[in-house]
Amino acid sequence: MTPTDLTITPRDRRFGRDRATARHWLNGDPIATAFFNALSITFPRGEAFFIESVRAFRDGAPDRLAGEIAAFTKQEVVHSREHIAFNRQVTDHGYDVSRLDADVTMVLDLAKQRPPIASLAATMALEHFTAILAHELLRDPRHLDGADPESAALWRWHAIEEIEHKGVAHDTWVHATRDWSRVKRWWVKTAMMLVVTRHFLHHRARGMMDLLRQDGITGRRAWGGLLRYALVRPGIVRRVVRPWLGYFLPGFHPWAIDDRALIALADSPYANAQPDGALPSTA
Repeated sequence: MTPTDLTITPRDRRFGRDRATARHWLNGDPIATAFFNALSITFPRGEAFFIESVRAFRDGAPDRLAGEIAAFTKQEVVHSREHIAFNRQVTDHGYDVSRLDADVTMVLDLAKQRPPIASLAATMALEHFTAILAHELLRDPRHLDGADPESAALWRWHAIEEIEHKGVAHDTWVHATRDWSRVKRWWVKTAMMLVVTRHFLHHRARGMMDLLRQDGITGRRAWGGLLRYALVRPGIVRRVVRPWLGYFLPGFHPWAIDDRALIALADSPYANAQPDGALPSTA
């Protein structure tokens, strides 16, 4: 269950408007930079889809959930704005992101052809993806070691709010499917997670490879570097496998793991003063 004392707080922040960043802003590493840049390209359109999917079921929602949907919407709107600004820096460095953007548009257009409840199920699955990636990003500060300070602050801020509202799409789904049997609810949401995972991994990897190709990194060098980064060191994808599997458990809820301690730490003025070691995990 979502904690009764949870507050979803929209933080209207702006990042890096008046300063230039290096082309490879994450520790001078084109692989790490491509990983985060490719994710960022998806966010403006993706978060608009999330908002639309959740708000479609706000009518009749309990007062508390309605308030959380409103706060979720405010957070996602600002996330979109800031990633538009971040993506503008990506293109300013000469990257052509038109293929990545077309990929996102194609997938979302297909999703919108399905019933609204399917869009909500897809949103719930993708929100779990963002929440577990956000958890790992805050859990281990080494993921952003050597990053441009403003870019790192953007990703930490985004991660904080993704954790904070990680239960909203799920709770909206429970409200929207309140007349369904538990078996039907579980089957649909887990089947959708498998579909979403396949598309997410395929399209994000293709986007990362596209950006790397524009840096002259192709073939085995590109694939080897990307797989090593994602699965070995720092291994952010490998580290989220267990919480991803948790989604398939009957009775799963995003707040079964209460990781608000990570929010408090990252949101404090001491966040950048952490030692190089990993933060304690709540997973």
